[in-house]
Amino acid sequence: MSKMIDSNLHVLVLAAGKGTRMRSARAKVLHEVFFAPMIAHVLEAVAALEPASTTVVVGHQRREVMAALAGRDLEFVIQQQQHGTAHAVLAAAPELQKRSGTLLILCGDTPLITPQTLREMLAAHRRRGDKLSVMTTMVANPFGYGRIICDRAGRLQRIVEEKDATAEERQIREINAGIYGVEIDFLFPALARVGSDNRQGEMYLTDIVEIAGRDGLAAHRYCCADATETLGVNSRVELAQAHAELQMRRNQELMLAGVTMYRPETIQVAPGVEIGQDTIIHPQVTISGKSRIGAGCTINSFNLLHDSELPAGTEVPPFGNQQ
Repeated sequence: MSKMIDSNLHVLVLAAGKGTRMRSARAKVLHEVFFAPMIAHVLEAVAALEPASTTVVVGHQRREVMAALAGRDLEFVIQQQQHGTAHAVLAAAPELQKRSGTLLILCGDTPLITPQTLREMLAAHRRRGDKLSVMTTMVANPFGYGRIICDRAGRLQRIVEEKDATAEERQIREINAGIYGVEIDFLFPALARVGSDNRQGEMYLTDIVEIAGRDGLAAHRYCCADATETLGVNSRVELAQAHAELQMRRNQELMLAGVTMYRPETIQVAPGVEIGQDTIIHPQVTISGKSRIGAGCTINSFNLLHDSELPAGTEVPPFGNQQ
């Protein structure tokens, strides 16, 4: 069956940054989350929308990033110097401004975003006929995030970054999730008007919200109900949180399909693994690679199964290590 390509949808993934808070020599988007580089999860989420094109902005360690993504239907553009998110989008201008329709902009460090949330945001954007939509979410501790500033009627006016916010603005709990739906015919003329008059001396993509307002164009916000989905991975702590969330989603799918898991938070099962109904998995088990587990198996604790095939009814004793 042929794909139903959305000819009016293009995707831009920003993946040029160093990720200094990771304390690593490796580019941030290449750090593994749930058996794949974190950017791979972002690309899989947007691929489900079947866009006409997907472009990745690379910069730091661009050869390594491009090599890790080889074989995917992607276009790459290079941001030679990193001068902010608006500057990163402008790196793709020569090609993208020739196209028409909606550009969905995401960062390569948000591996928990789901296709369903992206679909809902895009549908709302198109239903209202917006030029610009911004994904937001509510968090208990908004420190470090851009705050959403609205007027008394609840209309989005601007986004202010943490370092530029007043003490009052820092109390706002609705934050910018860093995902945008924007019409291409508005985006690039607006970016031409973005400056760098802020404490970081960078070109903020968020400035296009205020530009839309000055032009009399409403910029709407789409609030993601589950703040977990919008987690940006900036540290090893957040890397672990993202891995745990993706693994738990996978384990829940398996349990709903008829697999018993005792203490599923301690069990790791890679995406491609097949497990039959009525199999029982005890705590502290990892199953990876191209493993195939038949129905009615029992896998006891402290086992690592990689590229393993178990016939139906097999019992693996504790500490069994099978490869």
